[in-house]
Amino acid sequence: QVQLVESGGGLVQAGDSLRLSCAASGLTFSAYAMDWFRQPPGKEREFVAGSTNYADSVKGRFTISRDNAQATVYLQMNDLKPEDTAVYYCAAKRRTSNYYNVWGQGTQVTVSS
Repeated sequence: QVQLVESGGGLVQAGDSLRLSCAASGLTFSAYAMDWFRQPPGKEREFVAGSTNYADSVKGRFTISRDNAQATVYLQMNDLKPEDTAVYYCAAKRRTSNYYNVWGQGTQVTVSS
């Protein structure tokens, strides 16, 4: 069974940093693109970061990276702002596909002012 498990969320203050992790299993990790999304409370899920692009709201603050050997993708989040508060999800997509095959369960990030 293919699954993604996010971790690393928590409660932080504005200006702090967090590193989220997404561990994949049940797939050939290198064959998939791994992206990050987030869903603020009461709002729609939105794209955050992929291998080649970032949402404008996080450019310069967030960095995506991956470790193929560990089948894990990371999201380094610096200078967090209250508007970054959301449930963060990772999603896997075959590099030959235009849809996401699987989503993680999400990890909560709460940024206080």
